[in-house]
Amino acid sequence: MTDDLPFDKIILAAMRHGAEFAEVFVERVRTSSICCDDRRIEQASVSSDAGVGIRVCMGGRTAYGSTNDLTRKSLMALARDVGKMANARRVKAPSPSFAEADGSQLATVRRHPFGISMDDKCSVVSRANEIAWQGGNNIRQTKISYRDRVRRIQIAASDGTFAEDEQVGIVLSAQVVAGDGKSLQTGQEVIGGAIGFELFDETMPEEVADRAARRAMLMLSAGPAPAGAMPVVISSEAGGTMIHEAVGHGLEADLAGEGLSVYSRRIGDRVASPLITVVDDATLPGRRGSFSFDDEGKPAQRTVLIEAGVLKSYMSDARSAKKFDLPRTGNGRRQSYEHVPICRMTNTIILPGLHDPSHIASSTPAGLYVKKMGGGQVNTVNGDFVFNVQEGYIIRGGEIAEPVRGATLIGNGPRVLESIDMVGTDLGFSIGTCGKDGQDAPVSSGQPTLRIPEIVVGGTDSRN
Repeated sequence: MTDDLPFDKIILAAMRHGAEFAEVFVERVRTSSICCDDRRIEQASVSSDAGVGIRVCMGGRTAYGSTNDLTRKSLMALARDVGKMANARRVKAPSPSFAEADGSQLATVRRHPFGISMDDKCSVVSRANEIAWQGGNNIRQTKISYRDRVRRIQIAASDGTFAEDEQVGIVLSAQVVAGDGKSLQTGQEVIGGAIGFELFDETMPEEVADRAARRAMLMLSAGPAPAGAMPVVISSEAGGTMIHEAVGHGLEADLAGEGLSVYSRRIGDRVASPLITVVDDATLPGRRGSFSFDDEGKPAQRTVLIEAGVLKSYMSDARSAKKFDLPRTGNGRRQSYEHVPICRMTNTIILPGLHDPSHIASSTPAGLYVKKMGGGQVNTVNGDFVFNVQEGYIIRGGEIAEPVRGATLIGNGPRVLESIDMVGTDLGFSIGTCGKDGQDAPVSSGQPTLRIPEIVVGGTDSRN
C-alpha cells in the first residue's frame, strides 16, 4: 500500500521532543456515489483521497496533524511540528521497533466493488427507481442512492504496533414520498454492510425500493397514533436504533469516564432486566460496523457490555483506557486521516432471549407494535430519549391490527432496559452512520423482538 514510507524515521522525528507515544495513520479511500432523484440519475461519480495523520502524546496532552502530501519531506516536517506541539523539550528519542505486522488484512468479499463497472452500479439504482414508481398512483417523489467505499489503512506506532486493513462497504437506500393532496408520507428502506456487490445477490435492489414505497403508501392511509402510557412491542425488524442511541453512547468510556453518562461509575451494578445482555462486536462478518483492526491497530473484538442485566464493561479506545484505567476494547475509530481517533460503537446488539417472537405480541392485550424505528435523540447524562416510529400498528386483543402514523417513543434508557419483560429468540439489524464529536462512523445495531410493559407514546389520538 505505502510500503515505501519510512515509518520508523517519522516516529523518531515525532518523539524527539519528549513524547511518550507517537503514531502514524495512513489512509487511502476510493468511493463511488450514484443518486437517482425522481426519474433520472443526477449524480454518478468516483472520488479518491489519501493522506496521513500523525499523533503525539505526552503527559496527558495530545497533538495531531494531517496532510495529503505523502512525500517524505512533507511527512518528516509534519512529524517534527506535531512533536513540538506536544512538548517543546528536546530529548533523545528511543528508536521504535516494529514486530511483524499484527495483521495485513484484505477484505474477504466475493464481488469487490473495484471489479464492478459503473454501468452495473447505475443499473442497480435504475432498477430500484423503476419499482419505486410502481408502488401506487399516489407516489410523488423517489430518491435512490448507492454508495460503495474501499478504505485501506496502515497504523504504525512507537509501542511496536503495526497493522494493515482493507475495509469494503456498500449501502443502497430508497426514499419514497406518497401524497393524497391532504398529507405527504415518507417511506425509507436501506441495506448494506461491510460486504461486496454480492449484497444484491442476497437482497435485490427492487425489494428495497418496494419496501420503501409500500411503507409510504401504508402510512398515507394510516390513522393517528394513540397517545399516553402503554405496552410497546418492538419487532426485531425495527433494528437496534434504541439500543444504539439510548444505551450505546452512554457505555462509551470517554463519556462514562468523564461523568457524562447515566452509566458512569456503575460497573458491577444491575442496570437492566436480567433478560438483557448487550454486546458490541466488530468481528461479525459483513456487518456495517465490522473491521479487522480499529483505527489504532487494535484487533477487532467482541465486548460484553451488559450481562444478564449487570454492567460489565465500557467500550474504550487507547486514550480512554489509559486515562480511566480500563481494558482496551478496540473501539478507537476515526472518520478519516484528518481526525484523531475517539471511542465509538461498532455493531451494538441486544442478544436474543427465550421467548417466541409471535407469542410476545399475542400475549399483549393492547398497545403499540413497532415494526420500523426512525431517528431519535438521547441525553447521555440522564438517559432520556425520544424516538420516531416509521411504521407502527395498534395491538388489540393480542392481534396486530391497523397501522398508525406519527408515533414517538418517549422514555429513559435505563428504566426501559430494567422494565423489559419479554425478549424474543430472533435477531434483526439496522444500519446507519453515527455522528459524534463532528465525526461520522459506519455502524449497525441489532435486537430481538422485545416488550416494554409501559412507555409513553406520543401521538395525536388521545383515545386508548
